[in-house]
Amino acid sequence: MLAIQGVNQFYGGSHILWDIGLEVAEGSCTCLMGRNGTGKTTLLKCVMGLLPAASGRMTYGIGAGSIDLARLPADRRARLGIAYVPQGREIFSQLTVEENLRIGFGARPGPRLRAIPEHIFEWFPVLKKMLRRRGGDLSGGQQQQLAIGRAMVLDPKLLILDEPAEGIQPNIVHEIGDIILRLNREAKLTVLLVEQKLPFARRVGSDFRIIDKGRIVGAGPIAALTDELVHQHLTV
Repeated sequence: MLAIQGVNQFYGGSHILWDIGLEVAEGSCTCLMGRNGTGKTTLLKCVMGLLPAASGRMTYGIGAGSIDLARLPADRRARLGIAYVPQGREIFSQLTVEENLRIGFGARPGPRLRAIPEHIFEWFPVLKKMLRRRGGDLSGGQQQQLAIGRAMVLDPKLLILDEPAEGIQPNIVHEIGDIILRLNREAKLTVLLVEQKLPFARRVGSDFRIIDKGRIVGAGPIAALTDELVHQHLTV
C-alpha cells in the first residue's frame, strides 16, 4: 500500500534520513521502531507532506493504481485516505470534543459531512459522552482516542500513528492497543505506527521496521524481532 524508496532528508547540514526504503503492505500493522533521534518522526512527516523529502520516491495505492506522493501537498494526501495522528496528539485544547472531530470534515473526500459519523462513537464510546467537554479537559488516554477519532473522520485507508502510547497510564495503554487491533482487523485499516514500547509493539504489530541513524537496519514479521535485534538497535 505504501512504498518508500531512496528517501533522504536533511535538517540544515545534518543528514537525517539516508536512502530509506520500506514497504507497508495492505492490511498490515507495521511498527517503525528505533531509539530517540533516529529519524522516525521525520520519516512520517515526509510521508504526510509536512516535510519535503530531499530525494527519493513514495507511492501509495495498490498495483496499477499507485500514486506518486512526492509532489502532493499534505491536504491532498489526506484526501487520498492517509490519516495522521502526530506525536503528542495535537488536539485543540480550547475546542470541544465535537468541534475537534468536525475539523476532520474539511479533509474528507466526497460530499461534505453534516454530522459526525455514528461509527466513530461505536469505536470510541467515551467521546459521545464528552461531546461538549473541551479537549484540554480530557485525560491523556481520552485525548488519544479523540485524536484517533478525528483521524477516522477522514474515512482513511492508511492510518499513521506517532507513539500512540506515549504519556498514557499503563491500563489505558492496553485499551489504546485494543482500539488499534480492532481498527486493523475489523475495520481493515492498514496501520503504520512509531512505537518504542516493546510489549505494545509486539502485541499490536504484524510487522516491524527498525531505523537506526537514519537507515533501515531491520525488517520482518513481528515474530522475527529477536532479542539480538532489540539489544543492538533498541535498548538504551
